[in-house]
Amino acid sequence: MDLGLRDRVALVTAGSKGLGRAIALELAAEGARVAVCARGQAAIDATVAEIVNAGGRARGVVADVSNPGDVIRMVDEVRRAWGPIDILVTNSGGPRSGAFSVLTPDDWDQAARLLLASAVNLARAVVPEMRARRWGRILNVTSIAAKQPVDGLMLSNSLRAAVMAFARTLANEVAADGITVNTLMPGYTRTDRVVDLAAQMAASGGTTPEAVAGRWEAEIPMRRLGEPREFAALAAFLASDRASYITAQSIAVDGGWIKGLC
Repeated sequence: MDLGLRDRVALVTAGSKGLGRAIALELAAEGARVAVCARGQAAIDATVAEIVNAGGRARGVVADVSNPGDVIRMVDEVRRAWGPIDILVTNSGGPRSGAFSVLTPDDWDQAARLLLASAVNLARAVVPEMRARRWGRILNVTSIAAKQPVDGLMLSNSLRAAVMAFARTLANEVAADGITVNTLMPGYTRTDRVVDLAAQMAASGGTTPEAVAGRWEAEIPMRRLGEPREFAALAAFLASDRASYITAQSIAVDGGWIKGLC
């Protein structure tokens, strides 16, 4: 299936590891020119090299998406190199885990900047040119926690749900301009972030990371963790010409974990 992504310009934030990296690899394999953003140069270089060695086109930008100035600089750098951004994938690391009683006002501020403000600022930077060209794709990576809260993830539950509400509202405002806005909700997927989360929960619960992962797998109807490439396949499709009538949706890639009907 030709997804119509050849020569499209894509920006994937937090694209050097985990789900962001998987999305960057998938978009590049479909012929898109992919800009990868992250805070660490070494990880960026490794991902860019992997894409280029596979015959794709990629460039790296060191930036912190929680910093509005970095967002503007990053988008300008990609624009100068390749032109306006066609596909925006907003993604970031996760905020601190913990219950409400242990979270500080600074924890809340940092999480809001990392998750919600970054998505808003990135959209603000690319939407005007998408509107002018009457084509654009915005994909917001959140979490299953945005729809079915996970115990101990107060910040992620709260702020990722806010991102989903923002994306849903923005979708209505830009749909007539040929721009789609969708939210992707990964479930428990085999990434460094999930490995770290299992270790944190094991330490606080007096058990082992393997036992924590085993509990997650028992809750998933497919009885296994997801793989990043499975998530990235959906992202590539939603970024494509084939998905031009799909917008304002929040889609889980979770092996059936979410129990709700809607």
